[in-house]
Amino acid sequence: MYRTHTCGCLRSDHIGQTVTLAGWVQKVRNLGAMTFIDLRDRYGITQIVVEEHSAEEVRTIASKLGREWVIQITGKVIERQSKNPKMATGDIEVSVEHIVVLNEAQTPPFTIEEVSDGGDDLRMKYRYLDLRRPPLQRNMILRHKMAQEIRRFLDQEGFLEIETPFLVGSTPEGARDFVVPSRMSPNQFYALPQSPQTLKQLLMVAGFDRYFQIVRCFRDEDLRADRQPEFTQIDCELSFAEQEDILEIFERWAKHMFKTVLGIEFTEKLQRMPWIEAMEKYGSDKPDLRFGMEFHDVTDLAKGHGFSVFDDAEYVVGFAAKGCAKYTRKQIDALTEFVKRPQVGAKGLIWIRLEQDKIKSSIDKFYTPEEVRAIAERTGAEEGDMVFILCGKKFKALTQLCALRLEVGNQEGLRDPKKFAPLWVVDFPMFEWDDETQRFYAMHHPFTSPKKEDIQYLDTDPGRVRADAYDFVCNGTEVGGGSIRIHDAQLQAQIFKCLGFTPEKAQEQFGFLMNAFKFGAPPHGGLAFGFDRLCSLFGGSESIRDYIAFPKNNAGRDVMLDAPGYLDQSQLDELYLALRKPEA
Repeated sequence: MYRTHTCGCLRSDHIGQTVTLAGWVQKVRNLGAMTFIDLRDRYGITQIVVEEHSAEEVRTIASKLGREWVIQITGKVIERQSKNPKMATGDIEVSVEHIVVLNEAQTPPFTIEEVSDGGDDLRMKYRYLDLRRPPLQRNMILRHKMAQEIRRFLDQEGFLEIETPFLVGSTPEGARDFVVPSRMSPNQFYALPQSPQTLKQLLMVAGFDRYFQIVRCFRDEDLRADRQPEFTQIDCELSFAEQEDILEIFERWAKHMFKTVLGIEFTEKLQRMPWIEAMEKYGSDKPDLRFGMEFHDVTDLAKGHGFSVFDDAEYVVGFAAKGCAKYTRKQIDALTEFVKRPQVGAKGLIWIRLEQDKIKSSIDKFYTPEEVRAIAERTGAEEGDMVFILCGKKFKALTQLCALRLEVGNQEGLRDPKKFAPLWVVDFPMFEWDDETQRFYAMHHPFTSPKKEDIQYLDTDPGRVRADAYDFVCNGTEVGGGSIRIHDAQLQAQIFKCLGFTPEKAQEQFGFLMNAFKFGAPPHGGLAFGFDRLCSLFGGSESIRDYIAFPKNNAGRDVMLDAPGYLDQSQLDELYLALRKPEA
């Protein structure tokens, strides 16, 4: 037996017992007569003491120990003279009677502690060492507990966990696929699934009326803090269900997760906000409701005063930043530079300051004080507030102002990661127009059902059609989303036509699904939650990488495994593949 107890479980009740522990050496402090060793495993740290009267063999081994050596010790639990209230095991220590070195270790390239001295790249390269650190171990434990709670809830609701394949056919809509060459079918390729969308719909046709899966998905797209090429979804689908049925179940599920994992109870029904309201009030379809600063259309008040910036704009919109009249010129200039960054794309920033019955703005040259005050009052501004205004094409100006709102929220400390504001965003547009390709694309996916009352506009005005779709949003993050699906082959063909598919192309890509619908497809719908995002949200981190055991870096590389890598020519020949040099 390597151990009788873990390094996190010993307490005062164990004093006098002889125990055996095994783990990694966190730290060694040699004080001459005595040597103290902090022994660590994933359960905690226990202080080990080698005393002056300890056996010579024990003292000799202890003198050689280094950081991250793997050892086994046997000894007696004694009361600690200098107790450490910051440690769970801080009331005791173990007086060593026997030490066995299980494995020596080189000095690690960074400290294995709560806060490490290693940079991101170094810790990613030695991820297996980084995972020894308590913060990442807590993250993995949180992820595990959340997965168990998800399964427990959905099982009680009658959902069956069913696996779907990873080697599927490529689909033309959505993000770029990862493709896999087939040795047995030369010059043909599998794709890794972006989600099990069509497969879970086929499970509904098969009669499994409640399905779920905690499943890996793959998308070959540019990366950021909350995006990885491979990620995990909580994928769910229900038959004989309308939008209200689905929102009711998964609102209860969300509340259950907040209560059981975080101890936070939401007693009121979650807000349901139409997509257009979210865009016009917050400039985002995933609004952060932890703070106010709602947007207000001031176009009618701003135009017609000889200020060409506003006069030439389609839309003028602003918000009142509460208590921000204190901002200095330097702070305002910094915010102006912020909105001019390429990631935001605004040309400039208009401001109005309300302070001690005085009003001052960057547009005083073109407007009377009364006209400036009218604009400020439209945004709900009061004395002590600062109003920020942007203009341009409507939805572009709204998204730019959203970036500014979030930046001001960050500066004012209003985005507390321990505070949560979940809601449903509903009534999304069915399609979005792309100027470059001059065609409509599905805002969600091509199997989303339009609202029944909007089907009449599919042929005449597709941009007017709303989808029976919904997103679960919390703290400015889209945690999950889904829709009622199309279960009628004729309506599905009509949607494909709106998306520019010929009947032949639609049959080639999705014939298996359309043919299945001919054999009695039930009305169905579902949704998928981003499990990595949910973990990072609950854990209070902006990066999902902290909650994935072995993530990729921002370039999509696994620097620990040095992947992707090159194949031997023999492997390429077997797959009938020839390589060409990338263009400069």
